[in-house]
Amino acid sequence: MKSHTDEEFRAFVRERRPDLLRTAVLLAAGDGHLAEDLVQTTLTALYVKWPVYRAARNPRAYVRRSMVNALIDEKRRPWRRERTTDVVPDSAATSTYMPFDQAAGELRSDALYAALRDLPARQRAVLVLRYFHDLSVEETADAMTCSTGTVKSQAKRALDKLRDRMAADLSPHESSGVYGA
Repeated sequence: MKSHTDEEFRAFVRERRPDLLRTAVLLAAGDGHLAEDLVQTTLTALYVKWPVYRAARNPRAYVRRSMVNALIDEKRRPWRRERTTDVVPDSAATSTYMPFDQAAGELRSDALYAALRDLPARQRAVLVLRYFHDLSVEETADAMTCSTGTVKSQAKRALDKLRDRMAADLSPHESSGVYGA
């Protein structure tokens, strides 16, 4: 026999999982496997604390904070610090024709995810909460349990790093070879 709480939770997952996954993909800087792990960890924690979630003053903020915590915890795990160098990449540059707009969009996405990957987890979380979820500085500080000054400084540092990295990744002399020009 299923409880009312289980049914409520299932309905929540059916409704909110796609949004959670979009946020997780950004937090994970495009790493789909890590994004799935973040969503699963968040949903597991939420299920365990469902009564706390239901009583929360701001349930959406509670879920976002859970996901940021999951990201930070995941980045602290020892195996996440290991980097192999002899692994074949998932995709390789090919000579097949791709329309310019599509190729440019993929290049920008890849460059953005690579730049996001270079950011510390907390800076990445600030950017996702502030600019993807369009939260105010105060709401972001509340979601991350930090001061508004920390949110502002982390956002500035993260944006500066992203600008520098994206400018280097998308410079015209480097990207012209991608399209075969």
